[in-house]
Amino acid sequence: MQMEEVKLLGFWASPFSHRITWALKLKGVNYEYIEEDIFNKSLLLLQYNPVHEKIPVLLHAGKPIAESGVILEYIEETWLDKCPLLPKDPYERAMARFWIKFADDKYMDFYSFFGINERSMEDQEMAVKEAVKVLKVLEEQCLGDKKFFGGNAIGLVDIAYGWLGHWLGGLEEVMGVKLLEPTNFPRLCAWVKNFGDVPVIKENLPNRERMLVYFQELREKSVAEIGGHI
Repeated sequence: MQMEEVKLLGFWASPFSHRITWALKLKGVNYEYIEEDIFNKSLLLLQYNPVHEKIPVLLHAGKPIAESGVILEYIEETWLDKCPLLPKDPYERAMARFWIKFADDKYMDFYSFFGINERSMEDQEMAVKEAVKVLKVLEEQCLGDKKFFGGNAIGLVDIAYGWLGHWLGGLEEVMGVKLLEPTNFPRLCAWVKNFGDVPVIKENLPNRERMLVYFQELREKSVAEIGGHI
């Protein structure tokens, strides 16, 4: 089963696509990457994810798996003998799944803070408070004094929060606002460095300048759509 063909349909700027890339590379799984245009979706994407019509989609032996969290679990279970990314202990494994879901639930809170979806300063201020609250939870309750979220080695929880470094930093730069400050979140900032220093992560990140241009274009489009009020 492990030798069967693996393909990944993704988008260069998506942290959800990169989650799958990181997991596959950590596991040492050979795969073919297929870049999708999320603004002009291919027939292949529509065929293999007809429900949500979104990336990423993993194809294994011709069978599609959609939604990044589900794909990560599939990768872990299929290639369990290679670089385990979830704890063996059932309780610790359940807690890892809890924090992965938390990451998915809170991602759009950060994205909207930077003016992609917000329509007023009041909305932004509320979003800032919510974002800071989430960071405090991660700093104090999830990460603690550990090098990675699961301990001394990178795991699925770290992969799930991969957007906190490269992507959050890009959004902060575009908006000219800093959330993840070392004085306020020293543990999370240390984690961002530790995570980014892992060779598989460092070697598989989108080009920063290209990503900044992309974020700026999204923000300008959002401003135009709401009459200039963010």
